[in-house]
Amino acid sequence: MILASADGGVMGGGFMIIWMVAIIGLMYFMMIRPQKKEQKRVQSMLNEMGVGDAVVTTGGFYGIIIDLTEEDVIVEFGNNKNCRIPMRKAAIAEVEKQSDAIESNDNK
Repeated sequence: MILASADGGVMGGGFMIIWMVAIIGLMYFMMIRPQKKEQKRVQSMLNEMGVGDAVVTTGGFYGIIIDLTEEDVIVEFGNNKNCRIPMRKAAIAEVEKQSDAIESNDNK
């Protein structure tokens, strides 16, 4: 009888370790991995943007990039050509390449 309970305790502890590893693996694939993929996508988008691209800022403003440095961009908002605002690249939420905008206008 004593041997049976000792074996059950060892098996229960091994099962608990396997269960914890499975939960940690599930958390990795459900939370950490998608976040890293999204960070890579955003970083790639920010690295590929250039002068003349249409952008949407995190504040929801639409504009066109008129100058670009390593960490900052100057974005022109509206049609009056006087509203130029310098901002960090991290404040850009979406980028539409100038060539993509021209192609979509030609298709209409």
